Amino acid sequence: MAALASALGLGLGTGAGTGTSLLSTPAHNHAAGLLGFHFVWAYVVLAPRTLKQIHGIDHQASPRYDITLYGAGAVQAGTLTQAQLEMIQRCDSAHYNSVENYALLVGALGLASLARVDARAVNRAGLVYTAARVAYGFVYVLIDHPRWSISRGVLWWIGNGSCLFLLWKASEKLGVGG
Repeated sequence: MAALASALGLGLGTGAGTGTSLLSTPAHNHAAGLLGFHFVWAYVVLAPRTLKQIHGIDHQASPRYDITLYGAGAVQAGTLTQAQLEMIQRCDSAHYNSVENYALLVGALGLASLARVDARAVNRAGLVYTAARVAYGFVYVLIDHPRWSISRGVLWWIGNGSCLFLLWKASEKLGVGG
């Protein structure tokens, strides 16, 4: 576990056989990798195009309106169930939410890196954000029960909280407000 923590730059455990604490060993800032992952997560993995193609309602001419223009007709024709259509709609919403949220992540990681916030803090916040946003995506797309859907809001705040934490740490480093 210490090796994984070390590889992630979390600063837990001790160095490999050196007896030195990783807390005293500089960690590498993984902001660029986190941004790359979240770009692919938001723009590729959560994009509803794949689900729309599987169910035959994807049209290249104007794909943003496929669900609205062709969803109900596919349900009426029996090529798509109402539950499948609602899942595609939730995937579309998760995609747009992740795209919108990407700007906050870019700003938080960018400003924290620019302000030279400790790499372990950046990496930890990025890992919390990643876990929350991946769970958020799965919950948004796969859970349709109103009671359990509330967990989506909790995950959204955890992810945003990690970004707000980085902005706060950056403001401390930059001497803002104090």
